[in-house]
Amino acid sequence: MSEISQHREQRLKQLERLFDAIYEGKEAREMVLVSKEAIESVLPGDIIYLVHGLMLRELPMQPLKTAVNKFINLLSKTIKSVRVPSSGPNSFVGISRANYAMLDAELKSMREHIRQMNDTGLTPELRGIIQGTLAKAALFQSYYVIKENCLFPLIEQHWPDFRCVQLMWSYHDDIRSNLKELDGLLLQDAADIARINRLLGDVYFNIYAIKLRDENILFPHLAETIGMKALDDLLPECVAIGFPFVQPQINLSAVEDEPLFSDGFVQLPTGYMSIEQIMLVFNHLPVDITFVDEFDKVRFFSTPEHRIFPRSKAIIGRDVHHCHPKESVHVVAEIVQSFRKGQRCKASFWIQMKGKFILIQYFAVRDADGNYRGVLEVSQEVSGIRQLEGEQRLLDWDKPLN
Repeated sequence: MSEISQHREQRLKQLERLFDAIYEGKEAREMVLVSKEAIESVLPGDIIYLVHGLMLRELPMQPLKTAVNKFINLLSKTIKSVRVPSSGPNSFVGISRANYAMLDAELKSMREHIRQMNDTGLTPELRGIIQGTLAKAALFQSYYVIKENCLFPLIEQHWPDFRCVQLMWSYHDDIRSNLKELDGLLLQDAADIARINRLLGDVYFNIYAIKLRDENILFPHLAETIGMKALDDLLPECVAIGFPFVQPQINLSAVEDEPLFSDGFVQLPTGYMSIEQIMLVFNHLPVDITFVDEFDKVRFFSTPEHRIFPRSKAIIGRDVHHCHPKESVHVVAEIVQSFRKGQRCKASFWIQMKGKFILIQYFAVRDADGNYRGVLEVSQEVSGIRQLEGEQRLLDWDKPLN
């Protein structure tokens, strides 16, 4: 083993001992002093490697996230000194920075209004201002969707120590949850100011913590290990989802998809269709469809006009267990295993989201011999269906089914 690798191994062991002291609630002051050299020489790749190992330890998520926050805070001075990759305004990193800058301006503008709220209470004027700013902050969630559906699959393909993305996804969900609760609290006549302050503090902390980790840990290590071109190649997929505030100026017409097959028809047991017709049928069904094969790899998703849950072509070939946050992946594993063993054929869920009632169903896919061949996920907005009553046997254009 070289001197450099020996030095890194020693640094990683020291940093892991420091984290364990924080996680276990021990007095970490002495450990910080002992770890001074490791803290001052930590590299982005070290943090990514350590977090990957922590995720493999299957620690409870909330205590883990709290400890990671404290741990990275101790490393923040060194992290902030990391050279951030240079990038043009239309690069993935450049667009991410531009969107973060606009979010930063919105959040800074709200600080004074929060102070006024604590001094005078939540007046109607302050309520409206804070609601408006939080609505803009909520738009930033599309950047997290881009990371989860475009960037994270790229990382999983190239990094052996990729599980840091699972932890980051959980932080994204914390922000989403807090913003949703804040939206409800601000609608109440007798607002709970203490709770609002706590949630705002959590939102501010997590947003800025993720910003630091993106710009000074994630992007530098991506530049070193994968390269900026691989990030920039994601931009067409990212534009399809949509950045929150600033969009890259790229020529989408120049982006060509590889043909699925040569011209011709596909013969099926009940008829035949061209490749174009097959795609048109899938994309005109009033449902979102995602197919996962028997090896737990995502192989296909439909692209209807109004998709309920975003998908990116970057997920093709991705392990389905990596397509869900840590807190819910066990449900996915249970469904897949029950289908694989032949114990179940269907699982159904329904949720309310943005004023819509969403039915989510999973179906076991089996061949003619009953062999398990995968899972079909079908999601549908069913608000209109739930409202149906009686019968309608005649054509009536004035009563469309939503």
